[in-house]
Amino acid sequence: MRGPKLYWMILTIGAAVGLLASFLQMLEKITLVKNSEAVLSCNLNSVFNCSNVLNASQSSVFGFPNSLLCIVFFSLLLAAGLIGWTGGAINAKLRFFFQFMALFFAGFGFWYFWQSIFNIGVLCIYCVFCYGGVLAINGALFRLNYKDYPLSKKTMAKLDTWVARGADLFFWCLIALVIALEAIIKFA
Repeated sequence: MRGPKLYWMILTIGAAVGLLASFLQMLEKITLVKNSEAVLSCNLNSVFNCSNVLNASQSSVFGFPNSLLCIVFFSLLLAAGLIGWTGGAINAKLRFFFQFMALFFAGFGFWYFWQSIFNIGVLCIYCVFCYGGVLAINGALFRLNYKDYPLSKKTMAKLDTWVARGADLFFWCLIALVIALEAIIKFA
């Protein structure tokens, strides 16, 4: 599979992984709200401990659990991915809106990982899967959208060369590598 169908498939899979992880995290949060002493299934070891992350203020930065916001985000992107993957059309403005949302979540996720690693001191395994989905979604949306950016011919030619060389994919992989290195440095 090549071309746009591949990117719609990647977007769909990334959104499905993120939605599942967000949903499971929300169930764990509900369990924790009901019983603050509950042992969560995502408390794997001293590095991956959801209880500490879910009890931290950073996990409800907008006044409600972040996982609720993620459920909405991933649901919308899953629907869009399925529409595109099955041959449906989504206009450029809506795709740009999805890309803006995905970029917001990439920045938010990076901040959240930084907070988890250096302030909270543990990671949530569900967050790892959510952020993996966010990075996949961003990479796919960029590939689907960049030809429609309102850029000059010269700039578009440079962007085409950049994409042909895979620099955009390298960028998303680099973000994942930076987070992994932060975690290794902190927890190793």
